Amino acid sequence: MSDLLTHGEYKALAEALDPPTTAFIDGKFKAGSGAKFPTVNPATGEGLAEISGCDTSDVDLAVAKAREAFEQGRWSKLHPSDRKDVLIRLCKLITRNRRELAVMESVDSGKPILDCEAVDVPETIHCIKWHAEAIDKIYDQTGPTGDDAISMIVREPIGVVAAVLPWNFPLMMLAWKIGPALAVGCSVIVKPAEQTSLTALRVAELAYEAGVPRGVLQVLPGDGPSVGEPLGRHMDVDMVSFTGSTDTGRLFLKYSAESNLKKVVLECGGKNPAVVFDDAENLDNVAEHVVNAAFWNAGQNCSAASRLIVHKDVKAGLLERIEARMRDWKTGDPLDPANHIGCLIDGDHAAKVCGYIGETEKNVFVTPCVVEVDRDDVKARDEIFGPVLSVITVASNDEAVEVANDTSYGLAASVFTANTRWAIRAARDIKAGTVTVNCYGEGDISTPFGGYKQSGFGGRDNGVHAHDQFTELKTIWIDLTDPKEGDHVG
Repeated sequence: MSDLLTHGEYKALAEALDPPTTAFIDGKFKAGSGAKFPTVNPATGEGLAEISGCDTSDVDLAVAKAREAFEQGRWSKLHPSDRKDVLIRLCKLITRNRRELAVMESVDSGKPILDCEAVDVPETIHCIKWHAEAIDKIYDQTGPTGDDAISMIVREPIGVVAAVLPWNFPLMMLAWKIGPALAVGCSVIVKPAEQTSLTALRVAELAYEAGVPRGVLQVLPGDGPSVGEPLGRHMDVDMVSFTGSTDTGRLFLKYSAESNLKKVVLECGGKNPAVVFDDAENLDNVAEHVVNAAFWNAGQNCSAASRLIVHKDVKAGLLERIEARMRDWKTGDPLDPANHIGCLIDGDHAAKVCGYIGETEKNVFVTPCVVEVDRDDVKARDEIFGPVLSVITVASNDEAVEVANDTSYGLAASVFTANTRWAIRAARDIKAGTVTVNCYGEGDISTPFGGYKQSGFGGRDNGVHAHDQFTELKTIWIDLTDPKEGDHVG
């Protein structure tokens, strides 16, 4: 980006931040009833703020306000074009405050300012704008009835939605949830990860300024037992949309089963393969995609390609190019725009990641590494969620696809080959929600994102499919037959 600031200028902006520190409930900031907890810059260990945590009483209040707003129709019954106009204003306000949000995101999460400026904030704006523009362009349906009836299949907002966010992409995952949920008319209660609460609170403030009515978008900081579980078990929450670990996702299914059978959509973990066939062309290009796929955001990405499954005939040449490409990926202070990799989210997570590669150092700045393993090695099976690329050598292209599917996950995959038929066959055979060919990616905002097997449940993010998860389908049947004489009463 040509308009990036200097390292010193970003540090100055970080020092001048005045982040929100309390819950956002019913259109205003309000101290939570739970314990305070620190939010820390993981790169420096310095405290950024003391966050006022929430508890069950705050959840009850927020749900009541969300339900009140929904039933009164402040947002749910607003004309679709009017909802669109409000969300477009929110996008303009985020754009106006984009640098503040980028710096806030970087210091709160350890993400490189380069990514925050070039990817996270722009994609947040694009996501909300895309769903806003879709509001008055999605049509419902009529059924194929005979001449004596009309059936209408209509989508209605599901009601009160709890959006539970991860810490690795705080702003983008916020947008993935609130974009479609607000677009269809739901009231949304956001529970940000306790490590990264700041940008969600700031966006809620901007949304209210843009005209999102009170009670329609609320943010409750706090941990899982204090906020996440009460939301998951609440009898007046209609849906939970969750992004995070598979283990935590299972809990929300349990909470739903033990409460009101609320709808649950899970976007969970991955152990995603990058499959390189023996005829892959331009290994320099393959290496560039693999390095980006494995080490973007320090590997703290559910769609990270953490398994490189490579044919033995091209392995040596590809690994040589990967090693060369990795030299360009500098690790260091996230506020320095020269660095492609910042730090891991905290010391505990760094210790976990380092344990997989035999290191005892708990420094949050973990250098990317490439390890050769067999398919049954724990590094080839566990979601490490760090900058570790596990390389598995195969003797045939068929074996490569078999190994790619040898996992409990199925979120994303990449295939590199010069043969179109092989590419399509592999894309069909690999069990994953997104399969890219000769590139790494997740599609774009118009394509659904989610996983097979233990990577996902209940729906998809992005695209018009994301709108479906926040709606209920209703059939309205209208009888057009003429009433016979004598059928009338009175």
